Amino acid sequence: MSEVELVDIGANLLNGQFRHDLDAVLARARGAGLGHMMVTATDVADSQAAIELCRGHGDLSCTVGVHPHDAAKTLAAGGDWVAQLRRLAGREPVCAIGEAGLDFHRNFSPPTDQRAVFDAQIRLAAELDLPLFVHDRDSGGAVYDALMSHAGQLNDVVIHCFTGDEADLKRYLAAGFHIGITGWVCDRRRGERLRDLIPQIPLDRLLIETDAPFLLPHGAASPTADKRRNEPCLLPFIAGAVAQLLGMPASELGRQTAANARRLFGLRGSTEQ
Repeated sequence: MSEVELVDIGANLLNGQFRHDLDAVLARARGAGLGHMMVTATDVADSQAAIELCRGHGDLSCTVGVHPHDAAKTLAAGGDWVAQLRRLAGREPVCAIGEAGLDFHRNFSPPTDQRAVFDAQIRLAAELDLPLFVHDRDSGGAVYDALMSHAGQLNDVVIHCFTGDEADLKRYLAAGFHIGITGWVCDRRRGERLRDLIPQIPLDRLLIETDAPFLLPHGAASPTADKRRNEPCLLPFIAGAVAQLLGMPASELGRQTAANARRLFGLRGSTEQ
């Protein structure tokens, strides 16, 4: 797939697991054929750091936002965190608001806090006409309901790391949203339902991502001594798994998902490094 420049729409490159070898991680990703990587932010400080990381790298863009796990911490800190995100969102490498959403699987933040922070970010994405990068884990339809309460106001939405059921997928597709697929699809046990759903996703709505350093694809070998750490360089493995489920060449799948990502997020070309 070397002739195709893949796009990873979700990599947590600010995670501490990459603290000591990020340059090598980026080099491996580029060597594996990635033409662009989106750095995922999880809180206000992370958003600022993501922007700084992207500087000087034409093949890096980022989100700005607050993850549901960090909702309570963000609210407790006080201050106008929405205004801070609004200011940061005006910087050139920013291509979406998020990672925003609801996670009732872990509830690291109380659901009421999660809902308040998510709704504020939906409104911000609509105000700024930016795509919304959405986290939905066991929300029982609450993410969908929150998004649809602003139907017609949002620029676009991608459901990051989709792991829902068929009803979830049908609702999101009917709303016109994009679907992000991670290495979850390679998990022999947890990914079975997702593998069955992949053929239902229209090609022009499909995106791929690693969610690195998390979700190492089953069957893929981590390139470092840490055998559990995922990296953007493993995106071709995910592309190959999805392509196989669709009965199409991996190069075609990679080309289509990269085009989708560049169109949706207005990503710069890798030649601008």
